[in-house]
Amino acid sequence: MTDKTPENRCRIVLIAPEGASPDQFADALRQALAGGDVASLILPQYGLDEAAFQRLAEAATPIAQAAGAAVIIAGDSRVAGRVKADGIHVDGKAELADTIDRWQAKMMVGTGGAKTRDDALELGEQRPDYIFFGRFGYDTTSEAHHRNLSLGQWWAEIIEVPCIVMAGSDIASVEAVARTRAEFVALSKAVFGPEIDPKDAVARANALLDEFAPHLAETS
Repeated sequence: MTDKTPENRCRIVLIAPEGASPDQFADALRQALAGGDVASLILPQYGLDEAAFQRLAEAATPIAQAAGAAVIIAGDSRVAGRVKADGIHVDGKAELADTIDRWQAKMMVGTGGAKTRDDALELGEQRPDYIFFGRFGYDTTSEAHHRNLSLGQWWAEIIEVPCIVMAGSDIASVEAVARTRAEFVALSKAVFGPEIDPKDAVARANALLDEFAPHLAETS
């Protein structure tokens, strides 16, 4: 949180892309964070082995934290502990319950993987710090997936646990996510894709959120 943090409106969560080297991603991340408010960064493990994943996390974590963005490690609690991350992301009810028991007193624990309302409610019963609607690396179309938008809107209307909704590969898709009243919009390819200026992308996303995101204290 900084003095420039938007007051009570949908905020940006950046998701690291697959395949970037630590140095490449560190440079792109610095540019993105220079574009304006970012609430947090999620680092998925994708297919990296533990050593390679830790190198990526070591490169990115201090950059994000210095800019006031929380760092969430998806996939490896040992790496999360070593780099002093702010949170852990896990998918699945059983793994979520175990991770909450072991880690929630020390850092935030988030979850995802829900494809239906029933899936989401089962995860929500564990009281994670957030739920993510979408899949890492699957923002392959310009618009946000209709299922993620639908689940995000339903969840935001009835559940207190914050939600993150995955946007599409076009920055303009943040508008549809914001209109669901989700607390956070996730961006990956729209910021870190080929031929994209990360700083400009984050700046444009924040401008769209300033214009279109409902104030979260407002009633529907």
